[in-house]
Amino acid sequence: MFKNTETHFGLMSILLHWVSAVVVVGLFALGYWMVDLTYYSSWYKTAPELHKSVGVLLLLATLARLLWRWSNPKPRGLAGHQAWEKTFGAVVHALLYLLLIAILCSGYLISTADGRGIMVFGLFELPSLGSLFNDQADLAGVTHQYLAYSLIALVGIHVLGAIKHHVIDKDSTLVRMVTIKEIK
Repeated sequence: MFKNTETHFGLMSILLHWVSAVVVVGLFALGYWMVDLTYYSSWYKTAPELHKSVGVLLLLATLARLLWRWSNPKPRGLAGHQAWEKTFGAVVHALLYLLLIAILCSGYLISTADGRGIMVFGLFELPSLGSLFNDQADLAGVTHQYLAYSLIALVGIHVLGAIKHHVIDKDSTLVRMVTIKEIK
């Protein structure tokens, strides 16, 4: 029930997937909203601190998710899936992880370019490596922005694929990611 099997996802994989999904969408929305805040907004300092803290926790969850993924069996693909669907799905999943890690790293580079670490909800500080290259905050900021847009576009493709499997193909692809019951 907790771990994956050859036929279904376990509770840990399901929880990590959905928590990550909600957090990614939430961080994107918060980031999109906060860039237009003015100095006089009550959220001017609070929103970026919240964005950074949640981002650090998402980084830790993503690393845990990757370790979990590599240490558990991956459920077999469904028999009705075409070879191109399996390949496309694998590429999309790899790109989702790659973009997510790159976004989290670029966010770290933005936040620590001035030599200060990132305080995470007042509980601990992720230390800074300082400025590693010229114009670090600006270059990492542009990278962060465009990678975030790319991630959200890819999330949209991922969602459309899940809907296609559920509505058009009428297979259990989506059901396997929302239930811990074994699906035949």
